[in-house]
Amino acid sequence: MTLPEGTPESYGPVSGPEEVVWEAVVEEAGPASPVFDELTRQRSKEIIARYPQSRSALLPLLHLVQSVEGHVSQDGIRYCAEALELTTAEVTAVVTFYTMYKRERCGEHLVSVCTNTLCAALGGEEIYARLSAKLGVGHEGTAGEPGAPGSLTLEHAECLAACDLAPVLQVNYEYYDNQTVESAEALVDALVHGERPHPSRGAPLTDFRTASLELAGIFDDLDRTVEGPSVAEETLRGALLAAERGWVAPPMPDAMPPLPAIPEKD
Repeated sequence: MTLPEGTPESYGPVSGPEEVVWEAVVEEAGPASPVFDELTRQRSKEIIARYPQSRSALLPLLHLVQSVEGHVSQDGIRYCAEALELTTAEVTAVVTFYTMYKRERCGEHLVSVCTNTLCAALGGEEIYARLSAKLGVGHEGTAGEPGAPGSLTLEHAECLAACDLAPVLQVNYEYYDNQTVESAEALVDALVHGERPHPSRGAPLTDFRTASLELAGIFDDLDRTVEGPSVAEETLRGALLAAERGWVAPPMPDAMPPLPAIPEKD
C-alpha cells in the first residue's frame, strides 16, 4: 500500500500487548475507606479464605460492605475490587445486576411486597399501593432518615417464592404470609414504632444491616438465626396428601424406551 504522498507504509516490527501487572491502589494494611474498619477487613479475609478463587467471594463480600454502610457505595465497590483484585467495572456490573444490592442507603428495615402474578391476583398490588401511600414513597424509596430507628425502605418484588402462601411480603427477607391490606399496614405501623413482630416462619426479625451481615455468612448467634419453623402447612400439604392416599410416582424403567423414528427428509 502506498500513502497519498507516495511514501510506502511501514508498521515496523509486530509485538504483543504489554503485560499488565495489577497493583493495589492502597497499601495492604489500609482500607479503601475509613468506613471499613479493622473488623470489616478481618471478616473480609475470612470470607475470601472460603473460596479456591478469590473472585468467587464477591457476592458475600458485597453483602458485607452493605452491612456496614446500609447500601453498596462507590467506596464499597472500590473496597471489594481491591480485596479481590478485580476492576471496579467488574464489581459494578455485579452490583447493578442483583437487586439485593442497594445503591442508596436503606432504612432500618427493608419491606418487600410481592407483586408477581399470583400475589397480585390475591391482593399484592393493593397491599403495595396502600403501603406506598401510607409511607409516601415509591419503589426503593425510604420513609424517614435512612438507617435511623423506624425508617423503612419499600420495594415491590417480582417473586418471593411463596405462591402457596400468597399474598406475601418480606421484611429484611423474612416472610410474612397470607397478608391483607390491613395486616400489612399494621405490620408497617409496628416497625415504625420500633416493634419487631415475629415472622410467619423462621428466626426472629433483625434489621436490614444485620440481615446483610448474615447473608455474607457472618453470624453472631447461629442458633438464633436458624431457629423457628422454615416450612408451612400449605407447602407440605401435597406431599402429606400423597402419603395419606398412597400416591407414588411411577418408577423409572430399567431401560429407556426407544426414541420414535424420525422420517427422512426428501
